[in-house]
Amino acid sequence: MDIETFRVCCLSQPLATEDMPFDDTVVAFRLKGRIFGCLMLDKPDVVVLKCEPERAEDLRMRFPAIEGAFHWNKKYWNQIRLDGSVPDPLIEELVRHAWEQVNRKLPKIHRVEG
Repeated sequence: MDIETFRVCCLSQPLATEDMPFDDTVVAFRLKGRIFGCLMLDKPDVVVLKCEPERAEDLRMRFPAIEGAFHWNKKYWNQIRLDGSVPDPLIEELVRHAWEQVNRKLPKIHRVEG
């Protein structure tokens, strides 16, 4: 997977938006203002996704290309190297999982149904 495919996958999630909140190299993907994923334009082989803590640990043990995200709370955030060792369908599923993690934490009135 490349970063453009990752970007399209993130933006295909319901009500997903993108912005550059930190600087002109970090693209954040959000649901109702809350980040569920990021990509770094200066490191096009690395993306960051929110993840349920137990699943995050399991993924890190199974895939050397998945690690705790640098500069993020490693309990909840994974960085994934797009080196081809993590199958694209799994990355797509992890994008959906990240979006769901954010949606689940929204106040009930703001959650996306469906």
